[in-house]
Amino acid sequence: MTSKKPNQPVIARDINDLDLLNLQSKFFSELKKAGRSPNTLKNYKTDLDCFNQYLKDVQKSLDIKNFSIPQVQQYGNYLENRYNSDNSRRRRVQALRMFFDFLVQREVFPTNPVRKIPTSPKFLDIPRPTPFVDVKTLWEYLLDEANTKNKINRLLALRNQISLLLIFGGGLKVSDMAKLKTSRIFIDKKEGPRVMIEHPKRDSYTIPLPPVFTEIYELYIKELEAMKKRSGIEFEELLFNANPYRILSGGLSPRGLEIIFEDFRKKLMITLTPKSLRQACIFKWLHQGYSDNLIKEWMGVAPSYSMKLYKEHL
Repeated sequence: MTSKKPNQPVIARDINDLDLLNLQSKFFSELKKAGRSPNTLKNYKTDLDCFNQYLKDVQKSLDIKNFSIPQVQQYGNYLENRYNSDNSRRRRVQALRMFFDFLVQREVFPTNPVRKIPTSPKFLDIPRPTPFVDVKTLWEYLLDEANTKNKINRLLALRNQISLLLIFGGGLKVSDMAKLKTSRIFIDKKEGPRVMIEHPKRDSYTIPLPPVFTEIYELYIKELEAMKKRSGIEFEELLFNANPYRILSGGLSPRGLEIIFEDFRKKLMITLTPKSLRQACIFKWLHQGYSDNLIKEWMGVAPSYSMKLYKEHL
């Protein structure tokens, strides 16, 4: 067996198999057989579409037979320039790594060049919190939206108020909220409202929510129960998915939540994402004088997590 020089292009064993779009189609079929959800498959397709666009932009073709470590590094630079979100860059690198793992399994490539670089490059993630004026703009908009006689539209506005308060008031991630159950919300007149976060790898913990949450939550639950009965549906989740006429299901996917806030950002022309709202919450906690250890607990991160970037941008 001949040895390869470092960074030598990885030549496919069967050149005729290198129809990239066909290989990707087979890759998605394998993921579907493995039980991946339609939403997950859609995300992987989006991630690999980015790789395809890179090939078209840089080499004017979808030929990958000479794809090797230098091209992987070049693709990393392409992602760095194209996306501001660290998570978006990491996700696309991970999707490409999985795809090349599939090619190795099918004996199209002998090795995976994407595994020669870090799977999730650690980009410097400088906090970019939502300005308070934009939070206020969205809050006032949602209050106005709730002043309607249309019951489903009113309920949707209340749901979005709850979502905003959970992120900006409690620092929750969209993944925390997706399947959050109503039973994990605690209303105490003395201690105030709290939400319990359950994590598969560590103990559950609770996070305080702003006092205004109580009034909105009680109204929301009352109207939610009425609409569930009207829609002929039962579920335990706090949030829900709906069309203009009825509730469709309990729970709301992380991507679904992101889309809701994307729509607000475009409609109101404000600087706002779930991530930037959460960062604004963390800055708010720091300004309020809470200890680093308590904030880390509420963030759901390890005690070793560094708050340096937040404190440098206070």
